[in-house]
Amino acid sequence: MNAKNPKSEEPSKRVIADRADDALADAIGSVDNAPSLGLHHAGLTVDGYSRAAVQTYWRIAELKVGFDLGAQPWDYMALPRYFISHSHLDHIAALPSYVARRRMMKMDMPVIYLPDHTLATVEQLLRVIGRLDRGRLPCQLVPVVPGQEIELSRELVVTTAAMRHSIPAIGYIIWERRKKLKPELAHLSGDQIRDLRLSGTEVTQEVRIPLVAYTGDTAPAGLDGCPDMYRAKILITEMTFLAPEHRKEKIHKHGHMHLDDFVERQKEFKNEIIICGHFSVRYNERQIRRWVDRALPDRLDGRLKLWL
Repeated sequence: MNAKNPKSEEPSKRVIADRADDALADAIGSVDNAPSLGLHHAGLTVDGYSRAAVQTYWRIAELKVGFDLGAQPWDYMALPRYFISHSHLDHIAALPSYVARRRMMKMDMPVIYLPDHTLATVEQLLRVIGRLDRGRLPCQLVPVVPGQEIELSRELVVTTAAMRHSIPAIGYIIWERRKKLKPELAHLSGDQIRDLRLSGTEVTQEVRIPLVAYTGDTAPAGLDGCPDMYRAKILITEMTFLAPEHRKEKIHKHGHMHLDDFVERQKEFKNEIIICGHFSVRYNERQIRRWVDRALPDRLDGRLKLWL
């Protein structure tokens, strides 16, 4: 019997290369470069992470929308648009990485909505990073102001509102738009409604449903100044401070909220889900849960979710 040729049992260079490519693809898909928590409600998935002075980033996958870029989880790269609340580093530091990664992966140029006063500086930032990186950072920067309306699609529109922070900041509401028969025509038959429509009469009116509201960092006055945020199905907001001894006057001056602000407004929240994050790093998880459960034992009928 002839002896086996050892080389015949070795994989070819092509096989080795293919295996390397497969391993790289698996590695890219499994990269976890930033923590992320998740929640699913009413057909929407909210995931992300927020800790004061560390990093804040959120994703609504079904709506293809992200809020803030304090870090950029690898699998969030597919989002084609982000809405930036303000320019503190824990909310914007990863913006160049997000743009560069989409360019590297040959994805479409992303759209980034940001407070209008930050536009020139962010453009300058991207130019400087581009020179350091020796690569282009193609993106569409869209300046926004409070009271603006941004159309995402026929079904979705975003409105903006001024928040109250230590620097100018903007909150966002994503609305679903539906067409509904005008109430005064409800008594008519289908044929009558059809005839009116064919004659050129408008038989429907637009109805808007607030799906997701995002405050970013804000004192309670920002939330109070935009009552629609209290009606959104999902509210994503901050609860930076909780300790009873921390002075609310100072906290509000620096543009943040305290647990007591939620206690005082608990009847205002009509939201189905209220997500609170951005807790100060001076607190640990056990302290946060203990203080919240003392002040709001039912956690607003179970609607209040602590992002821990």
